Amino acid sequence: MTMDGAVVVPGTTQGAEWVDEVVLAGPDDNICFRVPDPVDLGKLRQLVRDRQKELAQSGFRPGGAVALRLPPSMAFVTHLLAIWRGGGQAILLDHRLTDYEVRRAIERLVPQVVVSPAQPVPAGLRTFVEVDTDLASYSGHPAGTSHAVVQLSSGSTGPSKVIGRTADDLVAEVLRYTQIDGVPQRGERLILLPSMVHVLGLVGGLLYGLHAGVELVPPARLTGDAILQAIGSATTPATVLGVPFHIGLLASVQDPPWLPQFKRMTTGGELVPAAVWRAFEEKYGVPLGNMYGMTEVGVIGTDLYGEHRPAIRPAPGIEVRAVDGELQIRRPESPYLGLSDPTRWADGWLHTRDAGVVDPGTGLVSIKGRLDSQVSVGGLKVDLTEVEATLASLRGVEAAVVAFDGAITAYVQLNEPRPVADLEAELAQQLASYKRPRTLHLLNQLPRTTTGKLVRDLSTLRKAVS
Repeated sequence: MTMDGAVVVPGTTQGAEWVDEVVLAGPDDNICFRVPDPVDLGKLRQLVRDRQKELAQSGFRPGGAVALRLPPSMAFVTHLLAIWRGGGQAILLDHRLTDYEVRRAIERLVPQVVVSPAQPVPAGLRTFVEVDTDLASYSGHPAGTSHAVVQLSSGSTGPSKVIGRTADDLVAEVLRYTQIDGVPQRGERLILLPSMVHVLGLVGGLLYGLHAGVELVPPARLTGDAILQAIGSATTPATVLGVPFHIGLLASVQDPPWLPQFKRMTTGGELVPAAVWRAFEEKYGVPLGNMYGMTEVGVIGTDLYGEHRPAIRPAPGIEVRAVDGELQIRRPESPYLGLSDPTRWADGWLHTRDAGVVDPGTGLVSIKGRLDSQVSVGGLKVDLTEVEATLASLRGVEAAVVAFDGAITAYVQLNEPRPVADLEAELAQQLASYKRPRTLHLLNQLPRTTTGKLVRDLSTLRKAVS
C-alpha cells in the first residue's frame, strides 16, 4: 500500500517509493510502535504526511537536505520518513552533540532546514521522549550528494567521519536482515535500546522492524528493571536489541522474573567478554547473539544463536576478506563524504581497521579487536585487546581501556573500591611482565561515545585523567 505525496528526484537514488514499498507497507491497523500507547501504521502514515507539509513550508525542497537534531521520539521517526518521502537527504545529528559540533556539521553539509527540539530535552534515562519541534530554515541549496542519509561515525578512536548511504544501500540492508536466521518476525516485538540516529538502531531496529511488521517497544527508562518490564508487557516473543553497555543494565537486576516471552538479546558494537556473556545466559536462560557492523556498511555478520562465538558468519551478500591481518569489506564506492583516503577505501574494498581472520573452510570471521591494538614492546608483540580483556575480567572492574602511549597504559572504571596495587598483583599472575600496563589510571567514569562505546582516543583519555 502506498500513500500520496511521494516525490522522485531525477538523477538520484532518493525516490520516495522505497519508503512506501519497503518501510510503510502493510494494513493500517498493524501496531508498529508502543510508546507506551500503541501507534498503528495508519496513524504513522498520516503523521509522516503532516511532517512533509511542515517541512515544505519551512523551505525544504526535493533534492535538498534536512538536519535532524532530535532525541529518539515519534518526532524523529516521522520527520525522517517525511524527508525521504519528499525526495530529500536526512542528516542525522545526535541530540547530545554540543552546539559547537552541530554548528560545524551544519556549516559543512549546508541543510535547507534544521529540525531541533523546541525546548531542552530533559536529562534522565528515558529511551523515547515526546518533543515539540522547531524548524529553522538555513538555505535553498540542494544537497551536496544524492545520499539518502548522512551520519557521523561514533568517534570512538578519533574525530567523527561523515558517511553517506544511498536509498538503494539502505533497502539492501533491510532485505539483508530478512535473510538472517534469528531476527524478530512479524507478530513479535523488538525491545529497542540503541539510538535510531546510529546504524544499529536505525536499520536493524527502525527500518527492519517497520518492514517486517515487528512491534517496536522502547522501554520507559534505560534501566534493567524497565527493560524487563517492557519484555513482560505482552505475551508475544520479544528480542532485546542493544550494545554491550545494556548487558550491564540487565546484569544489575537481582533475581529477575521468569519471562518465557524473552527470546534473545542481540548486541552490536564492541566484543563481549566471555565472562559477561556466560553470566548473562546463565541469569536469563536465553542466547546472547552477536552482531558486527559499521556505520559505513551496516550489518556485516552475525551469530544470533551464540553458536560460533567469538566468530560471526557474514550476512547474505556481504564479502569479507583478511589482508595482512585486517578485515576488509567489499563496497563498490567510498562511503565517505569529502574524504579521499586510500587507507580507508580503495579499489572496491573498505578497510575496517579491525584485526581479524577469515576461516577458509567455514567462511566464519573472527574479530581480534582494533588493528592498532597490536603493538611492539621491547621487540615483543603485544595484543592490547588481550590485556584489556584480562583487566576487565578482574573482580570489581566495570570497564577498561588499554592504550599504547609510549608504553602500555590502562584506564579503569571500578564498580567497587579496589586498590591499584591489588589489581596490579592479580594482573601479574595472568600476564607476562612485558604485557602488563606500566601505568594504571582509575576513573570514576570512562569516556563513552553517544552510542555507548568506550572512547579509545588518547587525547580524550588523557583529558579524563587530568
